[in-house]
Amino acid sequence: MKKFIKYVLILAGVVVSAVAAFALYIYSSDFPSYSVQIPKVHIEYTPTRVERGKKLASMLCVECHQNPENKQITGRIMFDLPPEFGTAYTKNITQHPTKGIGAWSDDEIVYLLRTGIHPKTGRALPPYMIKLPMMADEDLFSIISWLRSTDPMVQPLDVDNKVSSPSFLTKFLMRVVIKPFEYPTKPIILPDSTNKVALGKYLVSNLGCNDCHAADVTKVNALEIEKTAGFMGGGSNWTDVNRKVLYASNITFDKETGIGSWSEADFHKALREGIRPDGKPLSYPMERKVQLTDNEISSIYEYLKTVPHLHNPHKASEEYTLPADATAGMKVYYKYGCQRCHGENGLGIGDLRQANTKYPDDTTLTDVIKHPNKYFPTTVMIQWDGIIKEEEFAPLCSHVRELGRRAAHTIAR
Repeated sequence: MKKFIKYVLILAGVVVSAVAAFALYIYSSDFPSYSVQIPKVHIEYTPTRVERGKKLASMLCVECHQNPENKQITGRIMFDLPPEFGTAYTKNITQHPTKGIGAWSDDEIVYLLRTGIHPKTGRALPPYMIKLPMMADEDLFSIISWLRSTDPMVQPLDVDNKVSSPSFLTKFLMRVVIKPFEYPTKPIILPDSTNKVALGKYLVSNLGCNDCHAADVTKVNALEIEKTAGFMGGGSNWTDVNRKVLYASNITFDKETGIGSWSEADFHKALREGIRPDGKPLSYPMERKVQLTDNEISSIYEYLKTVPHLHNPHKASEEYTLPADATAGMKVYYKYGCQRCHGENGLGIGDLRQANTKYPDDTTLTDVIKHPNKYFPTTVMIQWDGIIKEEEFAPLCSHVRELGRRAAHTIAR
């Protein structure tokens, strides 16, 4: 009996040592490397492709890569990354030859987006970097056409890339669970735009809907989206710009916990205007999809109707606690969730701190908040006219100006 116990203890010690050694290896290692086989592609940069590429990139690349201070795609911290992934910074993808991707070939960009493997180093990209293994060739070529265009957002800017700090979980997933995608062996064709269900599925698959509205963001099936656990049922956790935890909503057609009671008009209003049927604004990180056409929104709606209904009540997001001396303007700012996008200090997806000097009178600033589309035609910011009460605009403007004054004071010191 004593020998048996001795052998069990020895075996347990070996197992523990092996696990510890494996954990140390994961912790100290970089992302895995793979062999690189760059394809040959030929992309003609046409105005039509550039326009289509800008539309797609604004919903995919720009959301993560645009720096709120310089408005170009020079990279930023990923505010909404689930905290268990660590701290991540997106890269400079302007046309700068060394800091950005100006020296990359079209072949290399296509390869990276298709497979998730860095074409120059062979390193696998982290799981939170969008890959497009199922996007149609035409759409992928359009995105690249925009990246090569004269659009101010992609012009070369000498901004250094910041180093990310992936967590142990991220490194473990990259070594054990998540593998790069195979490069397609045949062309991928756009779906028939008159087949709404097919078009809707294509958009859901390629615009990141599946990534956000899954039950677990680490278990998304990008190749066969409907096999994703909790498909469209929500529950995955994200964070706002202040790292407060948020949970994705259920967008299956379950009547009690999903969008089963929403009409198509309700769905259009939510995606186009950012307002739910109950009058509440959509919560970050969900933004208005002003880029989508009526047919595309209708197609997503028709496709979601075909998805199995899941009964999954929405989890409450992490709340904010206002300080005891909060001003009336701060209370309005938090009431409508401004801090989730703009940050508690005014620097988030957009740099709200600049508004104090850019709009010196409250009449203009109020109009910008009410009708941002008038000033920024492609903005995803909600049109707050009729949502924020008239008497709340004056204190809100006062708080926005205070954020600008604080920032200027900090810089001046």
